[in-house]
Amino acid sequence: MSIAIETATFGGGCFWCIDAAFRRVKGVLQVSSGYTGGETANPTYKQICTGLTGHAEVVNIEFDSNQISFETLLAMFFTLHDATQLNRQGNDVGTQYRSVVYYHDSEQQAQTNNYIAKLQSQIREDIVTEVSPATTYYPAEQYHQDYYNENPEQRYCSLLIAPKLQKFAKDYKQFLVN
Repeated sequence: MSIAIETATFGGGCFWCIDAAFRRVKGVLQVSSGYTGGETANPTYKQICTGLTGHAEVVNIEFDSNQISFETLLAMFFTLHDATQLNRQGNDVGTQYRSVVYYHDSEQQAQTNNYIAKLQSQIREDIVTEVSPATTYYPAEQYHQDYYNENPEQRYCSLLIAPKLQKFAKDYKQFLVN
């Protein structure tokens, strides 16, 4: 079977957690933490933290759609963060932490809108996830790449990310690399 490489770009708070989860998924070829959606060219983490660049912290995921669908990745994304929190995830506050799906084609846009509508019908709180066309993606600094696996004992990682990954592993066991 040939490889059908596609890209998905998700923002759901701090990119370390989203990055760590998708690195475990079968069919995901590459995961990169970075920034997109703003006006500042080649932003730095320090600039992003001001909230003035317009960018969101995101993960850019290259995947083989013959092995895993965009819709499955989308479902995973929505279990990894709270899509009802506007411009924040927990104690991480600011527009850079917004819930957002940057679609790469009209099919991803339609699948995202349909998934959100289905999810919204199941909960009372409003889903505030932004659905926008993908723009220029800027990889984050090297120390942000695969941060969780490089720093599992770091306090943020052990207290916030590890429990999410345990739940993710339970919920999506059949999709994960051993």
